[in-house]
Amino acid sequence: MKIFSGTSHPAFAQGICDYLRISLGAIELSTFPDGETFVQIRESVRGCDVFIIQGTHFPAHHHAMEMFIMVDAIRRASAARITAVLPYFGYGRQDRKDRPRVPVTAKLMANLLTSAGANRLLTMDLHAPQIAGFFDIPVDHLSAAPTLLGHIRKQNYGDVTICSPDAGGMGRATTYADAMNGPLAQVVKRRSGGAHAEAVDVIGDVAGRDILLVDDTTETAETLTTAAKLLKEKGALAIRAAVSHAPLTALGQENLRNSAIDSLLTTNSTPTPFDASLPITKLDICPLFAEAIRKIHGNGSLAELFEINKF
Repeated sequence: MKIFSGTSHPAFAQGICDYLRISLGAIELSTFPDGETFVQIRESVRGCDVFIIQGTHFPAHHHAMEMFIMVDAIRRASAARITAVLPYFGYGRQDRKDRPRVPVTAKLMANLLTSAGANRLLTMDLHAPQIAGFFDIPVDHLSAAPTLLGHIRKQNYGDVTICSPDAGGMGRATTYADAMNGPLAQVVKRRSGGAHAEAVDVIGDVAGRDILLVDDTTETAETLTTAAKLLKEKGALAIRAAVSHAPLTALGQENLRNSAIDSLLTTNSTPTPFDASLPITKLDICPLFAEAIRKIHGNGSLAELFEINKF
């Protein structure tokens, strides 16, 4: 088994290698003056089971192209199997043709990754689970819920209502509600553009209740903060949020600072630095991915990585 890292999140790859007690593979990554990416694998991978760790967060196009080139280089170096490890799967929100003349870019990503030579995908909390079906190769789709819920249990959030900030996240919110034995609510959202969403109503009883907002990804934090504002107007008390991926932009961090959200819980799936004054807790999921890699290499089952102990 050999593990290589792109430039998107080298600390994450190193954390996985440290957990597995193996060395990170030697690779040269550089950029030509015109912006082209150059890759050279600096050690033999012939006959090896290779894992390439590369998130496709900002700049998504650069990190995605770097991943495709790394996969191609390792395929041409005669690796036995190549697993693309994407802790954060970019372009996942473009998963359907919901307007005239728009692409389904999540499917394009699947096609490009497969065409480059990947034999398997390991990722976490896709924007929509059905994206796994876009691939004609095996997909191991991990969940951050066991890690996030484990922390929530230790913090003793108490009796809360679990709320999804939109209709698409109700399946995720239900997972948390089942684990925490709490009631469900949903914010009705209207999106008017790629980066603008408006919360218009709440389904469920939130008055006088503490709230846990659950989502998969937040960048500008607009969905979360507008949902929190509406929940406050409906009489909610403390509002916390738990999201799997938080590649927060500067605007997102400012929105969060000025919002009704008391705290945000997330993972280190992206390397985004947060302002120390923000109430953000980032949990390490390197052990989760390391165990998944260990099991995939040994042809073992990943089922136990999805186990959630109910409160």
